Parts: sequence; structure tokens; C-alpha cells
Amino acid sequence: MAKKLFALAGAGRICGWALRTAVQYSSKDLFDKITIGEYNTDAAEALKKEIGDPRIDVVKIDVNDEADAIKKLKGYDVVLDGTTIKLNDQSTKVIAEAGCSGLNLNGFGAEYKYQDLFKKNNKIHALGYGMTPGLTDSMVRAGAEKFDKVDTVRISHCAFRPIAYSPAIFETTQYEYNPDLKNRVVYEDGEMKQVPPFARERLIPTPAPYGTNPQYIIPHSEVITATDYLKKIGKPPRLIEVRGTWPQKNMRLIKALYEWGIMKNESFTYNNQEMKIIDVIGAYLQQKEAGKVTEVYGYCLYIQMLGERGGKKYEQVLYHTHPKSDGSVKGWEGLTAYIRNVGTPMGVAALLIAQGKAQGIGCVTPEEAFDPKDVFAMLEPIGIKIHQSEREIADFNY
Repeated sequence: MAKKLFALAGAGRICGWALRTAVQYSSKDLFDKITIGEYNTDAAEALKKEIGDPRIDVVKIDVNDEADAIKKLKGYDVVLDGTTIKLNDQSTKVIAEAGCSGLNLNGFGAEYKYQDLFKKNNKIHALGYGMTPGLTDSMVRAGAEKFDKVDTVRISHCAFRPIAYSPAIFETTQYEYNPDLKNRVVYEDGEMKQVPPFARERLIPTPAPYGTNPQYIIPHSEVITATDYLKKIGKPPRLIEVRGTWPQKNMRLIKALYEWGIMKNESFTYNNQEMKIIDVIGAYLQQKEAGKVTEVYGYCLYIQMLGERGGKKYEQVLYHTHPKSDGSVKGWEGLTAYIRNVGTPMGVAALLIAQGKAQGIGCVTPEEAFDPKDVFAMLEPIGIKIHQSEREIADFNY
């Protein structure tokens, strides 16, 4: 029986690419109705026209209008949740109450309070399936499948995009480098250890055009979910770290703001008006060209894993590549290269849920929700390719 797909905040740039992926790689036998749910219906109508698929319609929706949102979601099989981090609690609630399966990009934990409701409805909610978290988790699972024991997992990514091309993107910037954040942690020697912004600098050798860049610990859910998954399969790690970087110009700005205490986003008064400093900086950057452009666009995931097999020690490296953003490949130009990298795995995950290939019910982590082979096989024809290599080593080099 054909399914129905609802893209919540579906006209956003990233969720819009998840939607395009789901549309392009499905027939009406899989999805016979695809709805773009937006508060901004003009943007949704523009996207509908651009895609030009007769299965698509547009519905105005506000997740904060709970009763109305639940009513509009009822009857849909899969919901792509493209809302921002601060809305994920509320958006997950309405997806669960409506009796739908769902997935989002962030997976920061607010979703678990609706675990029992998803289970009661025999539905799955995949937590955080984009590039990172998401594809990174599947890469860790693929690496772990080649080891008898896992010692170290270092997850890294280069996200080369402008610092403030959208409010949600700058919100992520503010979130990840908030000095008061409690979940910026690493897993080390049996415990979660909290670290400050810009902790544990490490040079990560990603392929061209990104190159080797200093990366720092970031508050991503993989450190929690990968640790739990590896323990569950009997391969408990000694160390899991998650690092990331944006273009170095962006990183220099954020580091300076952090060193000056500005990332705390404290209130101040200007011309008798109270405002918050980071909110003002974010608003400025969103209005200026400097906040909307960067020299190189795209994404690279890079994972180093140390482990054992057959009594010998090995290092695995997994990384991904995608078409160039220089205009030589249609559909991957400029900022689109970054956006497609984040949105495409989300669209693939929605397809796998609809195809019955997702594993588990309730709130399910990316490691457990999808077989990496299914994910990688669907991504490669689109242009996102996973590379995996291995070498024997004499000892673990920390």
C-alpha cells in the first residue's frame, strides 16, 4: 500500500533537499501523497512549483498550535521534521500524538519523552539523521562490524558553509559554542567528561578541497548514541570524541567571540533598549553579504577507528566525498553542495522507513535504525560516496 509523506518546515533549505530526494527516488507506489507543511506557505508553493510533482500539495501548519498540527498530521505515515533545534520537543510531540513515524536532523534528546507514545503506536522516530548526526553514526556501525573489539572512535566533520545564511544555521553556531552548555562531552575510560568550547584541538586530514584543519570537540549526539550502541553489541569503546569545523574564517570569529565572553549571549542595554549580544551579531550577519558567502562549499565526514580483529590491531578510516561545488556538476553548485549533503541522507532515511527497512520502534538512534549497507547504496548514485580503508598497526597511537 502506498504511503503518505509530510515534510514539516519542508520549504527550508535543508529539509527541502530531503523532500526533493524523497520525491525523486520514489514512485506513487511508495508515496502517493507528499505534503509540504509550512507556516510560510509562499515558500512552500514556490518549492512545489519548482519540483513539479503532481503528488505534492501545501498545508499551512504551526507546531505550536498543537491541536491543529496534530489534526493535519494524522493519516501520514512518515514525517520529515525540518524544524529548528529549539522546536524539536514540540514538533516531536505532535508527530507522536498524530500517530506518525518521523525523523529529524538534530537528535539532541528532547524526543525521548515521547518514546512510549511512539511504541504504543508501533511507529519509529529516527533521531538525528542528516550528515552529522546520522550518516556519521552509520559509518561508525559499518566500521564496528569489521572489528571484534573497538578501542577508539574519533568522529570529525568539515561543514563548509556561510556562518549565517539562515537563522537556524546561526542558532546552531550559538548552540555549539555556548560556554554554559552541559552536553559538550567526550566518552573516556568509562565515563562522560564535560569539556569547554575549543577543547582537545586535533588536526584532521580531510581530502581536497577541505584539507587538514584544526578541529575541536562539539556537542553532537553521536558521542552518546555510538557509545550506547557499541556497548549493546559487546564492543565497548575506551574513547569516543566528536569534532567539527567550519571554514577557518568562521572559526576565528567564533573563537574571538568566545574568548571575549560574548558567546554567553548576555543582555545589555543600548539606546534604552535591552538586547542580547549574540542575537544582535546573528541578525547583523544574516543581513550582510559576509554572513551569506564563503570561499569553499560542501561537507566532509572523517572517522578514525582503532580496534582489534583476530588478536591483531587495526586502524580504520572512513570518509565521504561528493561532487564539486564549482559548477562543474549540475545541482551541486555553491551553497547547494552543503545543503544537499545535509538534506539528502534525511531524505534517504525517509525512503527506508517507507520501504519497511528501518529497524525498531519508538525513538531509535541512527546506529540502530538503518543498515549502513542500505544507506550507502542509496547515497552513492546521488553522488555521496563512502570510502573505507584499513591498515594493521603495531599498537594504538592516541
